[in-house]
Amino acid sequence: MAKSQFVDFKAVKAAITMEQVLGHYGLMDKFKRGTDSLNGPCPIHKGSNPTQFRVSVSKNIWNCFSECKHGGNVLDFIAEMEDVTIHAAALKAIEWFKLDAEEMSAKSNKEDAGETEVAPAPKPAAKRPATSVVATTEKSVPNTPLKFRLDKLEREHPYLMQERGLSLETIVDFGIGFCAKGMMADRIAIPIHNAKGEVVAYAGRFPVEEPPESTPKYKLPQGFRKSQELFNLDRAIRESGPLFIVEGFFDCMKLHQHGCKKAVALMGSTLSATQEELIRQHTDSRSQVIIMLDENDAGRAGREDIACRLSRFCFVKVYEFPQPDMEPEHLSAEEVRLVMEGLR
Repeated sequence: MAKSQFVDFKAVKAAITMEQVLGHYGLMDKFKRGTDSLNGPCPIHKGSNPTQFRVSVSKNIWNCFSECKHGGNVLDFIAEMEDVTIHAAALKAIEWFKLDAEEMSAKSNKEDAGETEVAPAPKPAAKRPATSVVATTEKSVPNTPLKFRLDKLEREHPYLMQERGLSLETIVDFGIGFCAKGMMADRIAIPIHNAKGEVVAYAGRFPVEEPPESTPKYKLPQGFRKSQELFNLDRAIRESGPLFIVEGFFDCMKLHQHGCKKAVALMGSTLSATQEELIRQHTDSRSQVIIMLDENDAGRAGREDIACRLSRFCFVKVYEFPQPDMEPEHLSAEEVRLVMEGLR
């Protein structure tokens, strides 16, 4: 890995098991095997209780119920044991288990390509072979601005105002609303702009927190490459102060509503090469970037990688939530104000 510091965390986690990692540390003789678990003393805080540390074999995660009072995945465990970052933990795992980082990353990209359901394009597009996305290809084929707009959207929809807590002003400001018919029928339509302010796509959010089985939360138009854009970048670059990077549309909109106008969303928990370049173009060595991803496995892994990459050209700070599974949109207006005041 000396040639490249980029690590596909998802691929590394999929390639190794907690049992392998415990074996690497010579700890398996201290653990008892259950139906779907490994139980033993906590190796992190050097405990002695034989039931305080539990590994779920099927989920490949661990939890300490004693002094640590938290858990995580294989990379979180290595990071705790070695007292290093997630990024450094992944590099160690690759070295210890002689993993082929490039092969794993390519496999992960192919799997990711089929995870998001896409909506039909407004007009038929030329068929292209289904291959994994390559950064050079993305740069040469930008998302094309749309020649239409979705109108007659229902702004005062209960999902937006009651479920997500958005004000009518925020809803109108971002141009979102419930779409009754068309390409985003029965979904909340969210316009996505490029850095020039041109609408390049609409994302469609199913208007309940947990959609029915087999129904995806989001739909994106066929051919749209979300890795090419940063949601709300066109307006964020006009604002002063630190740049906040979040995962989702509603995280970004909620921060905006609470006064944090300079926020962009990755539309996921990973930063593409194109998104990194967009941030580089609109920052310098004096700029401050706040990474505020969700407090879960994907968010923690993502923020480590992003911080490592962006710190090469700007000042980076990682925000960690006090509770598991918290997200930026869960913050109150007062909490957002305190975060922003703490940066001054």
